[in-house]
Amino acid sequence: MTPRRRPSALHPRVWLPSVVALLAAGLLWARVARGNPYVLPPLGAVGAQLVGEPLLYLANAWTTLSEALLGLALGALAAVAVAVAVSESVLLRRAVMPLAVVLNVTPVVAIAPALIVAFGFGILPKVLVAALTTFFPVLMNTVTGLRSVPRGVLQVFRTVHASRWDVLLRLRFPSALPFVFAALRVVFPLSLVGAIVAEFSAAGATAGLGTLIKVAAGNSQLDRVFASIACLALMGVLLLAAVTAVERRVLSWHASQTR
Repeated sequence: MTPRRRPSALHPRVWLPSVVALLAAGLLWARVARGNPYVLPPLGAVGAQLVGEPLLYLANAWTTLSEALLGLALGALAAVAVAVAVSESVLLRRAVMPLAVVLNVTPVVAIAPALIVAFGFGILPKVLVAALTTFFPVLMNTVTGLRSVPRGVLQVFRTVHASRWDVLLRLRFPSALPFVFAALRVVFPLSLVGAIVAEFSAAGATAGLGTLIKVAAGNSQLDRVFASIACLALMGVLLLAAVTAVERRVLSWHASQTR
């Protein structure tokens, strides 16, 4: 049976539901803001903030994005390296995985102040917080993917005396790629959360959308707060779109991309 092709991005079935949902959310926002201006600012005021001070939001967005992407790269690379190690050693898996679980269940908002005290108010603690936020999902998905190789296929590789490196590179890694990309779809936007938490916790921070939100909230500038949130939301959507596009190209051979 011929697999169904994905509909074009220009097809109404692709974009129309999102447009309708956004319009409905906008109408609901306008209605709430009209009666509760101290809860939600009017959308026009938020738009005026973005249009009136674009350089302010671009500069702070770039700071937060840089922290998030550096943290994501550090966390994801460390997670893949640990996943490969624990997938090759049962003893190491039993030793490392409980520690990873403890790290995951510890609220990052509790760790961020300690990292800032330890490493100062520069970019390093913010990168580390973003890395911690992204580490565990990538680790768990990669371990699952590396261990999801069908036993029969693995037996074929063993019968031809394939080395451990060949099994890892030619069999386990391709099997793990869909799991890794599934994790990346989650942690790309999540890395922004880690960067924002770190900026909230850094008393001496002077840049970043988290700092901008904290200062604006202290001054009751709701329009600036929500303008910063809108920038974060847009960045999250763009990061998710980017990783999805890469996934479709890299995994064009996989069944998940033909449904």
